[in-house]
Amino acid sequence: MKKITLFSTALLLGIFAFIVFYYNFFVGLRPAIISPKSDIAEIIEKSDIAAQNNTDFPLALPKNFSISIFAKDLGKPRVIAWGPTGEFLASLIDSGKVIALKDSNGDGYAETSWTVADGLNKPHGIAVRCRDKCELYIAEENQLSVFDWDSENRRAINKRKVTDFPTGGNHATRTIMFRPYPYEDELLISIGSSCNVCIESDPLRASIQVFNVKTNESRIFATGLRNSVFMSAHPVSGEVWATEMGRDWLGNDLPPDEINIIKDSVGPSTSSGRNSIPNFGWPICYGKNIHDSEYDKNIYVRDPCADKEPSLFDIPAHSAPLGLAFFPEEGWPEEYWYDLLVAYHGSWNSTEPVGYKLVRYDLDAEGKLLGVSDFISGWLQDDGSSLGRPVDILIQPAGTIYVSDDKAGVIYKIQRETDKSNLIRVFDIEQYSKIESPLIVSGEARGYWFFEASFPVRVIDSDEKELGVGIAQAKSEWMTQDFVPFEVTIEFVKPETEIGWIVLEKDNPSGLPENADELRVPVRFR
Repeated sequence: MKKITLFSTALLLGIFAFIVFYYNFFVGLRPAIISPKSDIAEIIEKSDIAAQNNTDFPLALPKNFSISIFAKDLGKPRVIAWGPTGEFLASLIDSGKVIALKDSNGDGYAETSWTVADGLNKPHGIAVRCRDKCELYIAEENQLSVFDWDSENRRAINKRKVTDFPTGGNHATRTIMFRPYPYEDELLISIGSSCNVCIESDPLRASIQVFNVKTNESRIFATGLRNSVFMSAHPVSGEVWATEMGRDWLGNDLPPDEINIIKDSVGPSTSSGRNSIPNFGWPICYGKNIHDSEYDKNIYVRDPCADKEPSLFDIPAHSAPLGLAFFPEEGWPEEYWYDLLVAYHGSWNSTEPVGYKLVRYDLDAEGKLLGVSDFISGWLQDDGSSLGRPVDILIQPAGTIYVSDDKAGVIYKIQRETDKSNLIRVFDIEQYSKIESPLIVSGEARGYWFFEASFPVRVIDSDEKELGVGIAQAKSEWMTQDFVPFEVTIEFVKPETEIGWIVLEKDNPSGLPENADELRVPVRFR
């Protein structure tokens, strides 16, 4: 009888322990790994602007913004960047390659893709440098590699190893970024820790180093950074800002994740006695110089965190901040200038899942925080699943944002429906007017909207399918910065959707994305 009682007690304790373990681990892990009931790419592709602004659409977008799928079925896209010859690059860490994407017909979807470099060891960071020739740098887990860029075939060739990286343990991603002028030969390299919390024996771990690609000299740029996966340069100061993911297993609320400014402090110690290399405190300190007494049991006469660099902004624990990007002045309203957009990849070990969204930090020109708000949310669903996990952010002039998602396997294209009345104006067609074929479109545009006195105008449906195209012709001298009248007649096939757009494209003979622009007028077909 006593043995049965002991067995029953042990069984109950085991069941209780399993329930506690499940609640504290698997419940939090679910949104990161479990496939959702719905496919976010399919949801977005079946929606239109009107649908994206109602309560049934899962993602909450800012007013006057729309979201579309730029590329899908990519696996785990991580870092995104523009290539030397105008292609869109993405690192695929799971398949060991970097790919290029191209929207060849201007419909907003990259229907063309090809492999730029393959056979790589967990490629993550990518950076382009063009001097006498263009080169592509790729950060693999074990090394920094550089390739010559084949402009004719748009591929990376002639791979060389630049320097070795430590491997093993946690955090296999390596992120790179060239510093802005006058330090444009210096490549920043972020390497995460090998553990959750420990004293590292390799100084390259839990650090950002700087590598001069001309002299092959390197030095430590900052230490005490557990996992600063992404970096960005402030558009005014040029200072390096970085996201930082705090340690695990201190509960749902500690420690905070962080945004930090990484200042270069080469030279002797400062008058405060701090070492010239910024130390952000990990593994014994976090956030605003808070001592991690759960890990560090040593007794100190003075505060061991007093001489460490505090965080700039604290982020809710386990949000897992990754990509960050600043809004430029060009093509954005003044209310967005210098603001910071951060991708919260989302938690995996919090009993209450957090993150899974894009967050806007409202900043002034000096980086002073004015406010924080969700920019896009809704990837995290009420049933505990997630439709995706945002990773990297690329903000373009003229109101376009690209975001990679390594769970949904897509790259999103987010566009602001901007007021372009100072560039191009359409007469007699209001938003959501009913149109039919043949359609006459007239208006006026600045002379630089034309090339050789013309520009293309397309009619597309809500699935981005082209229904018809015409060439608008200038009706007076177009080589001016003033407004020039135009007119075009477009015949288009019968659409299958109720809503679509008239797309007036700025003629762009260079083919460069930074020179592209368009005005979209939403219309109804029936």
